Amino acid sequence: MGTRNVKDGLNLSLQIDKDCHQHGAVTEEIDGLIKVYKDEHVERPKIVPCVTSDLPHELGVTSRDVVIDKFTNIWARFYVPIKCHGKLPLLVYFHGGGFCVGSAAWSCYHDFLARLAAETSSIIVSVNYRLAPENPLPAAYDDGIKALMWLEQQALSVGADNWWTSQCNFSNIFLTGDSAGANIAYNVITRPGSFNSGQAAAAMKPLSLRGIVLIQPFFGGEARTSSEKYQVQSPRSALSLAASDTYWRLALPYGSNRDHPWCNPLAKGLDVELEDLLRFPIMVCISEMDILKDRSLEFVASLERAGKMVEHVVHKGVGHAFQILSKSQLSQTRTLEMMSQIKDFISGI
Repeated sequence: MGTRNVKDGLNLSLQIDKDCHQHGAVTEEIDGLIKVYKDEHVERPKIVPCVTSDLPHELGVTSRDVVIDKFTNIWARFYVPIKCHGKLPLLVYFHGGGFCVGSAAWSCYHDFLARLAAETSSIIVSVNYRLAPENPLPAAYDDGIKALMWLEQQALSVGADNWWTSQCNFSNIFLTGDSAGANIAYNVITRPGSFNSGQAAAAMKPLSLRGIVLIQPFFGGEARTSSEKYQVQSPRSALSLAASDTYWRLALPYGSNRDHPWCNPLAKGLDVELEDLLRFPIMVCISEMDILKDRSLEFVASLERAGKMVEHVVHKGVGHAFQILSKSQLSQTRTLEMMSQIKDFISGI
């Protein structure tokens, strides 16, 4: 056993030396998730398995993958309840991963979104967008807008694949996502020419946005909040402060800091500007043990001061991305609560 361990260690050392020689020094790394080399080569260990769209029949949801743009390799995974009464609301979902990792095919998202579709009686479109650092922001925002434009084409197309369009209420759409995906949902909706202007909204007919659901939104800032400084994180936490900073360095345009508006929408006192933005009801889901808790609460308070229609829930005793990464009994309970709260939000509008 000792000989094999020595041999394994030697092989690992040789592989590391080979990688360093081939790609240069490692410039950025989040352990187990992403490694970026000096020559801009990027490695993403397969820490979470990617799965096909297959689902157990008893869940009552069917799933398929659909190409949105073959030139930029944007695709989406659809979740459609099998038994439905009338047309269903449509949730456009963006996965998390700090803009740098993650996939609509990750098993944790596949399981969560299939259950969310069943619990909320909604069609869910999970968008697989381009990742940083190969495609820094605003690439993910552009992909989100492109996905909405593609949905508009499907709604207008007489010959569209009716396995899902015939069940979809295109006038009842919600943008949602978790972590970086929530950031994408927010920035898609607040970009110039988005749904927020009456002219742009009219141009997107028959699509009609009804609300936004932001789950543990990934925002940041140069000044640290109390929860960022003092919230104790377990070694297995989904998001540490160091990892958060690394994601932002990799995702933001070169030379930007964390007070860039894509990262920190409140950095320059945006309460006034928010008067012209976010005309839709907003739900913000916050985790009590998340380092982002205080920043999310500040975001909610700013929206309230601007007179926006916003509600928030705090999930007690759980951390960042608990609904997709934690299997504890408490996390399972809180996940069911979250799904019920999202269902109430979208059905109450």
